Parts: sequence; structure tokens; C-alpha cells
Amino acid sequence: MEHIELFFKSIFIDNMVFSVFLGMCSYLAVSKKVSTAVGLGAAVIFVLAITVPLNWLLDQYLLQPGALSWLGTEYAEYDLSFLSFIMFIATIATMVQLVEIVVEKFSPSLYNSLGIFLPLIAVNCAILGGSLFMQSREIASLGLATTYGIGSGIGWFLAILAIAAIREKIRYSNVPPALRGLGITFIITGLMAIGFMSFGGMLTGGDEEAPKEEKTVTIKATEDNKEVLANNIKANK
Repeated sequence: MEHIELFFKSIFIDNMVFSVFLGMCSYLAVSKKVSTAVGLGAAVIFVLAITVPLNWLLDQYLLQPGALSWLGTEYAEYDLSFLSFIMFIATIATMVQLVEIVVEKFSPSLYNSLGIFLPLIAVNCAILGGSLFMQSREIASLGLATTYGIGSGIGWFLAILAIAAIREKIRYSNVPPALRGLGITFIITGLMAIGFMSFGGMLTGGDEEAPKEEKTVTIKATEDNKEVLANNIKANK
């Protein structure tokens, strides 16, 4: 259940594009054709699915304070968290190079259509953001990290696929001249973000606690209590 909740939450509620607006450069530049958007979205899913769990392992066994205790007690006090950005980016760059080699080998047309944006996945803030969010949210296991990486990638894929399909249709629509191009794209993106935010109650609707029953406490008055109360009343008069 935890995997399913994290999976759908990372796709709809914590969507990389519509929730935190990460990866907007590629989202806007490579969303003019559906075919190109599908190729880049699939590459982002692959990179996030590989880099997030790999960076989780690096964080757990190398970067966190005391993570080197598995090497011996003398290493338990080492803190390499300052290397997080360097290690995460190195892992991402390695995986992006692998994706670039595979795409160039098996789909030269897609490689040419993606152009410079394929190697730029290495510096796509959505890719790095997935690893940093994984670290800041303290995801507990490798399986959950993999689920989060795949879900975040699918969320970004759905975002760029949807905007690409819409942009192909509005190309033949009567859009006001002042809004053509990026103007109408930003408006559509904002409306889509509102739509995705509506999924916020999908996983949180039953989290409210039931109202607590009021407890009444009755105090039985004894003869001594009655006598003390009567004396206090007389003294106040």
C-alpha cells in the first residue's frame, strides 16, 4: 500500500512540472511535437528510475553522517554530506550518457530531433530534484526510492505529453496574436497545474481524525464533602 500511495502521489500530487515547476526548460522547448515529447519523456523516466535508487544507496552508505560505519567504528564519525551534489550529478551524468548512446544507436531520427536537449538531461533540474527530494523526504528503503523515481518520471512524461498534444492542436486555432507561442503555453500549463492539484484529496481524504467522544467525569459527593462545601459557603457569607 505504501508503494502504491507513493507512486500515485509522485505522479499527480507532487508532479515535478505542475507542483514544483522543475524541468521547465525541456518541457517548453521539446513539447512542439508529440513524437519528440514521447522520446524525451521516456528518457526522463529511465534516468529517474535508475538515478534515484542509485543515489539512495550513495546517500545511505556513503554520504549521511555515520554512513561509513559499515567500514569500521573508526569511520563512524565521518560526514560526507557536503559531497551530495557532486555525487548525485556524477551519477546522473553517467546515466544520461548511457541513454544518449542507446538512443543514437537504435533511433537516430529521435536522437536528431531531440538535439541538444538529450545531453542536457544531465543538468535537468527535474532529474536532480528527484534525488534531492528523495534525500530530504528521508525515503526509507531502496524499493520506495525506485517507486518514487519511476513515479516522478511518469509524472513528468504525462506533463510533457499532454502539453505537446495540446500545442499540436492549438497550432491551427485562432489564438490572439499577443498570446501565440509561449504565452498560451504558460496559460495552459497553469490550468493543467490546477487540474493536477485537484488530485490532492485522492490520497488524503480519509486522513482526518474522527471527533473524539466527550468524556464526562462524575464526582460522587460524600457526606464529608457536603459538610466541607456547606462550611465554605457560610465562611464566604
